[in-house]
Amino acid sequence: MAGFTKFASVLAFATVARSAAQSTFGIQPSTYTAPGAFPTSLYAHYYSDPTATSAQPQPVVSDPVTHEIYPFSLTDPNYIPNNDTADPHPLPSPAPPTVLLAHALTQLDSIAANPQYTSSCARCQAGLEVAKFIALTTPKLGPAFAVAACEHFNYSTTCEETYGYNTLGSVLTQVVANADVSGYDGQALCHNFLGLCPAPDTLPLDLTSWFATPKPNPLPPPKTPSGQRLKVLHISDAHIDPRYATHAEANCTSGLCCRANNFNSASPEVPLFPAPRFGAYSCDSPISLIASVLESIPPLTATQGTGFAWTVFTGDLVSHDAEYQLSRSYVEYTETLLYDLFKRTLGPAPVYAVLGNHDSYNQAQDAPYAIGGPLASQFSWNYDHVSSLWQYENWIPETTAEYARTHYAAYMVRRADGLRIITLNTNLWYRANYFNYINMTHPDPSGMLRFLTDELQAAEDAGDRVWIMGHVLSGWDGTNGMLNPTNLFYQIVDRYTPHVIANIFWGHTHEDQLSIFYSNNATSLSAETAQVVSWIGPSITPLTNLNSGFRVYEVDSATFDIVDAYTWRSDVNSFPALDNQTEAGPAYVFEYSTREAYGANITGWSPSDPLNATWWHMVTEAMEADPELVSTFNTYQGKTSVRTPPCTGDCATARICYMRSGSSSLAVQNCPSGYGSVQ
Repeated sequence: MAGFTKFASVLAFATVARSAAQSTFGIQPSTYTAPGAFPTSLYAHYYSDPTATSAQPQPVVSDPVTHEIYPFSLTDPNYIPNNDTADPHPLPSPAPPTVLLAHALTQLDSIAANPQYTSSCARCQAGLEVAKFIALTTPKLGPAFAVAACEHFNYSTTCEETYGYNTLGSVLTQVVANADVSGYDGQALCHNFLGLCPAPDTLPLDLTSWFATPKPNPLPPPKTPSGQRLKVLHISDAHIDPRYATHAEANCTSGLCCRANNFNSASPEVPLFPAPRFGAYSCDSPISLIASVLESIPPLTATQGTGFAWTVFTGDLVSHDAEYQLSRSYVEYTETLLYDLFKRTLGPAPVYAVLGNHDSYNQAQDAPYAIGGPLASQFSWNYDHVSSLWQYENWIPETTAEYARTHYAAYMVRRADGLRIITLNTNLWYRANYFNYINMTHPDPSGMLRFLTDELQAAEDAGDRVWIMGHVLSGWDGTNGMLNPTNLFYQIVDRYTPHVIANIFWGHTHEDQLSIFYSNNATSLSAETAQVVSWIGPSITPLTNLNSGFRVYEVDSATFDIVDAYTWRSDVNSFPALDNQTEAGPAYVFEYSTREAYGANITGWSPSDPLNATWWHMVTEAMEADPELVSTFNTYQGKTSVRTPPCTGDCATARICYMRSGSSSLAVQNCPSGYGSVQ
């Protein structure tokens, strides 16, 4: 990969407007206008003219792990391929007759004992039984059965493309072959994907042997703040679209817009809203937007010469393509391109990254190793690839990369400064992952939360502090995480806070959000019981109806508490005016300081005190007293997008409830539904 030799010279021509007063930390309200011309020095070679304003640059990308040069046909906006046939998922082996007989008898008992059998829920689960029979006896027919069922019930207009052998048909065959479709697993499948069953309840936990030792009482004394502040960058949900077609329809009728193959049905031949060169509200990020934000971050954060202490990237590199337009190569291309750009633009410090639900193929799918046989390793190609890239970029050592290869790309890094970074593959609790519907009565069938607990215990024994990272959030409005594993996660967090876990970081929603964790499963909500917070990072992509943004944390170097957080955004509504010129690109402007935005009514809190769970609970109390503060939160949730609707009345009440819900289980149990997003 060609080095980024001219990046400093590109920055030298950039314009940075700052206030006269500069803090010692170097963060002030500021605006950076990226150059309008694409920085052609980013790459040595291109498939197209990178200086053109009528089309997106198409760099020639070489993978340092596979040594493959990705062809232009993979990202050609005018010829998007259908169905990847190179890397189909394996199918389960046929079961012997003895197993089939035992299964039939067991399922007869399950159906007979199910009181819902006369309902639509029962019919759905009985249909899954038929699918299971096919999957066990003739697995090669599983995808064909899935397509036929889709067409019969008119579930989709792309049944063959979406549920065929090369897409989700093989995945569904694996799942129904292994799931208890007449029990809890089947009820959850019929509820979450078809809406035909009531939501199954969160199951009670037995934690008697889960933790190696009880929670210390009294807790160890808190670490003494150093007063030295570190700058840590949080970026999330880049969703680069290498197939973005400038001037294609940006207001398409369905699917991902700004694509040459998508149009508005009211004007199929002539775009009603031609896609701007730097992006639009119904589209993922063109490479021009990615280059602009990465150019803007160093001058805005005064890190041109120093870089950050480290960066957290909370997942989702890949665009929102239809299932049948994705492939293993497309995912690997995106991983290679973006991790390389992060390395060459953000400075020498490590980027700690996690897999997002789109950073897989099929998207959102990851199988637990407990599925056994060759099926257990069907996603290992991705774990191998990203861990090798992270090691290649010198973000994690070789031993950590080896661990990540066999642990779903999750890992722990113990930094020299006493902080441990623990990353999770939260596809393993994401509702859209079909594999999570196998053995759901076990809260941790993948072993991911066993890994987390063991690492937290080691940190407690060593007196270290921990940051936990993942992509799919554990709580907020309860629409993303599975009930049972996020409930177990909440109990694990309770056991190791506040003395071990300093902060938690998620992405996924594309919005600026936050959740508070309390002791004793939130049975009492108060400043005294608040223990830790999870920060949900704003996205780079503008999809859907959001501005593009990023955040920098001001972190104490001894406690690793966050003392302030600063967020920038770019107004996507202004992007059309940047077309057909190269003088200026997107302007990223300082949006807000978290402490200043929410701290005016918080008494007894000094400027050096952290923005911890206690502080955030007092913020929610201030919101209850002053709904205008919820309106402020709502504005920032959409990164000050002109398309963000207001949040008042029941919406304001719900938002406060979401902020106090660290697990999906608590959100479903306690909060009104339907107010989680501004999109």
